[in-house]
Amino acid sequence: MGERRVRYHLLALAVVLVWGVTFVCTKVLIAAGLHPVDIFWIRFVLAYAGIWLYIVLTGRDRKLWYGWKEELVFLFLGITGGSFYFLTENTALAHTQASNVSFLVCSAPLFTAILTLLYRRFGRGRFVDSLEKVRLGWPLVGGTILALAGMALVAFEGSRLRVSPFGDLLAIGAALCWALYSLFMGEMARRYGTVTATRKVFFYGLLTIIPFLFGSDRGFSLELLRPFPVWGNLLFLGFVASLVCFIAWNLVIDKLGNVTSTNYVYLNPVFTLLTATLFLGERMTPLSALGCAAILAGVIWAGAAKTD
Repeated sequence: MGERRVRYHLLALAVVLVWGVTFVCTKVLIAAGLHPVDIFWIRFVLAYAGIWLYIVLTGRDRKLWYGWKEELVFLFLGITGGSFYFLTENTALAHTQASNVSFLVCSAPLFTAILTLLYRRFGRGRFVDSLEKVRLGWPLVGGTILALAGMALVAFEGSRLRVSPFGDLLAIGAALCWALYSLFMGEMARRYGTVTATRKVFFYGLLTIIPFLFGSDRGFSLELLRPFPVWGNLLFLGFVASLVCFIAWNLVIDKLGNVTSTNYVYLNPVFTLLTATLFLGERMTPLSALGCAAILAGVIWAGAAKTD
C-alpha cells in the first residue's frame, strides 16, 4: 500500500470517527427539543454557507449550472447523500428500536458492494468505469459477514430483537441511499472537484428537504438555540461533520474507491459506543467490546479484497 493511499485510509478513519460522534450530538439536540428535520436543515445551511465562504476566499469554481444531465446527477446525490438519507434514518428512530436502526443503516457497505458488482456487470457509461473493481471473494464476503456479526453484538447487546416493519424498512432505505450515493459521487468529484461536488450536494439536499420543514409537529423556536450545548453541537455538525467531513469523504471515495471507502462505515457503531461511554456515561460491556473487535477485523479483512 502506497504512502498516499495510507493517508486516505487514515482520512476515512478520521471522518467515520467524527460521524460516529454525530449520533451522540444529535441525541443531545433531540433531547433539547429540536426536531430531526430542523437539525438537518441547520447543519446543512451552516455547511453550505461555509463552503461558499471557502470558495470566495480561495477563488474556486463558482459556476452554478453544469447542464441538465449533470444537475440531475447532483440532484440525485443531494437526495441520496443528504435529505432522504437523514430523513429516513431519523424517522426510522421514531418507529423502531435504535439498535435496529444502527444495525440496518450500517449495512450500507454490504449494499454498496452488491450494487457495485451488479452495476459493473450490467451497466454502461462513465460511471461504470469509475467504480472500484472488486472481486466477490472470501476477503470481501468473509470480512462483510464478520463486520455484520460484530455490529449485531454492538447493536443488540442487552436488548431483544423486535421487528418493526415500517421503521426497519426506513432504516434499510437509509442504507440504500448511502450505497447509491457512493456509486456516483466518485466520478462527479473526479470530474468537478470535491469542493464543487460537495457544494452541489449541500444545495440539493437543502432544496429537497424544504417540503418537510412545514410539518405541524415540529414546534421550532429560536429559544431552543440559546443554550451552549445546542448551538455548540450545531456548529460542530455544520462545519466539522458536514462541511469538512463531506469534502474529505468525497475525496476518499475518489481516491480509494466506493467499496473500500464505504467499508469504513462499519466502524460507525464503534466510535458511537466509545463516545457515548466517554461523554454520556453509557457502559461498554465485554460483549460489545468483542463486537467492536469483530467489526475492526472485518473491515481489515474486507479491505484486502483483490481487484480485477
